[in-house]
Parts: sequence; C-alpha cells; structure tokens
Amino acid sequence: MARPLKNLARIPLFPAGQDAGLLLLRLLGVTPLLLKHGLEKLFTFSQMAAHFPDPLHIGAVPSLICAMLGDAIASILLLLGLFTRWAALVSLVNLLVAWAFVHHFLFFGHDSDHGELIVLYLAIMATLVVAGPGRYSLDAALFGEK
Repeated sequence: MARPLKNLARIPLFPAGQDAGLLLLRLLGVTPLLLKHGLEKLFTFSQMAAHFPDPLHIGAVPSLICAMLGDAIASILLLLGLFTRWAALVSLVNLLVAWAFVHHFLFFGHDSDHGELIVLYLAIMATLVVAGPGRYSLDAALFGEK
C-alpha cells in the first residue's frame, strides 16, 4: 500500500532546507527584536537609563546595559551568524529575566499579546542555542561550525 504522505515528507523541495530554515529563523525571527528593542536601547540609552527597570537589583544602568547586550549586540551577532550559540544564549537569558521580573510571566489575560511575543522570542533563541547557526553563517565560514 502506498504511503503518499510519508513520501511527501521526503521530497527535497529545497536541498539545504535545514540550513535555509536556520537562516530564515535568524533573519526573520531576530530582526524584529533588534529593530523594536535593540536599536531603541542603543539610540536612547541616556533617556532610558533614568527609568529603566532594575529586576536584579544591580542598578538601572547596569540592567540597561545587560538588556542592550541581549537585545542589540546579541541580535546583530545572530543576524551575522557569528558566535550564534553564545549570542542566542545571552539573548535567551535576557528574555527570561524580562519575562519573569518585568512582565511577570504574562501570557494569558489582559495585555497577553506582550507575553505571546516574548514566548516566541524565547522559542527562537532556544532553537538557535540547540541547533546552531546552520551552513549560511559566519560561524560556518570562519570556524566550520554548522
């Protein structure tokens, strides 16, 4: 008996599908984080420093620097595919701190769209920590890491 659905999964629609998927995940999944949160922190640092949340009780400026590292610097590295696993881990930790201490694990209820978005970012970063950058990255070109 023929199994068309099983065979459909084996059709090579794109020869480097996994690597292309990781590239798309890096580009489409990380760009909004950089544009919405990272660049804001880079370009309005002095204005944000006075009122930035301090969830770890290390001071507003150090907290902002940590958030900027996770939202801006790590995002740029992820877009380049450079030090991908480390950059994704830094961003993942930053997002976990923000979700836990600033957003109070918000996911359901009033204003739940913010919780949904941060969970999507967490999923993207966790995937990149586990899967790595893929073939289409500076990591692969410079270090042979795929």
